[in-house]
Amino acid sequence: MREESPVHRNETDDFWALSRHADVLAALKDSARFSSVNGLRIEPAFWGPDAERFFSFVAMDPPRHTRMRGLVSRAFTQKRVQELRPRIREIARACLLPHLEGGGFDLMTDFAARFPTDVISELVGVPEADRDRVRELGMAIMYRDEAGGDLPPEALQAIGALVGYYTELTIERSKERRDDLLSGLLDAAEGEDRLTPEEIVGVLILLVGAGIETTMLLLGNAWHAAWLHPEERARALGGRVEDWVEETLRYDPPTQALARTATEDVELHGTTIPAGAKVLLLTGSANRDPEVFTDPDRFDLDRDTGASLAFGNGRHHCLGANLGRLEARLALQELIGVVADYEIDIDRAERVHSSNDRGFATLPTRVTARR
Repeated sequence: MREESPVHRNETDDFWALSRHADVLAALKDSARFSSVNGLRIEPAFWGPDAERFFSFVAMDPPRHTRMRGLVSRAFTQKRVQELRPRIREIARACLLPHLEGGGFDLMTDFAARFPTDVISELVGVPEADRDRVRELGMAIMYRDEAGGDLPPEALQAIGALVGYYTELTIERSKERRDDLLSGLLDAAEGEDRLTPEEIVGVLILLVGAGIETTMLLLGNAWHAAWLHPEERARALGGRVEDWVEETLRYDPPTQALARTATEDVELHGTTIPAGAKVLLLTGSANRDPEVFTDPDRFDLDRDTGASLAFGNGRHHCLGANLGRLEARLALQELIGVVADYEIDIDRAERVHSSNDRGFATLPTRVTARR
């Protein structure tokens, strides 16, 4: 597609796809012509004018997006993220150690799914007694059915239950602040302007997908990519964790595509994308564009990944990129502290089903422990 059909029309599912790095980057930066108001995913359950129910301010354009992102960023600070570092490491150990006794575990179900869920609960300020329930609801929302399309009933029920829980927690925290993100969101202000309780709950729901699912899939993709490349795996297990994370984000990012809506006719490479069309920006393809990355299909820890679009670009560049990177690095550091090498039972591995996310639901692993 990059070479022969850079502006590709998918008639079956009624969308246009951009696959070249330069075109994807330009569209990400051009929120005037490529709108986010219908959401980031083209499945019927997520696409349309109600998309902000799932994506909060990420499914908004200026000026609403500018206001919401500005207020949220006042609470979701780099300082708050960095202060979580010791707890993130403790959570990683607590999630990992119980599963190492038998010499094998499922990286996804035993570790990668629970770890970011507990980190987000720690960040938000969910009481310890409620975290098992929040984890169960989060996993139900991230359920992937083979057919894609509509959300299953249990996922819709889980969303409703989480909205109810976070609403109660927001009311409780409004009466007594703590040192957590929820308190920060309640206190965030621009003059007299503050987030409403409904807006705050929307941000917390967004964190289920943006803060949990992507980190979960990133860990599995890193584990899988290193297993496929023994020489790079040896270097990764030897301590090259930061490079391991960054090259995975380029080579096999958890989010492979971002949807937009064309607000006007857009002419590109001699083709016109009509106003109102769904446009899928293939960030996964952009990250493999040979015009930007030499030998792009090679997994290489020495690569310069500075041009990667794994966290998007422009005004919608992922606000949680620093947290996601920190979580992945600390989780993998804890893993390589106890794992000398590993083997994946790829015949038993299962993938998630999604229009834009790529990764594993299960990843059975046998490990060689460090002595």
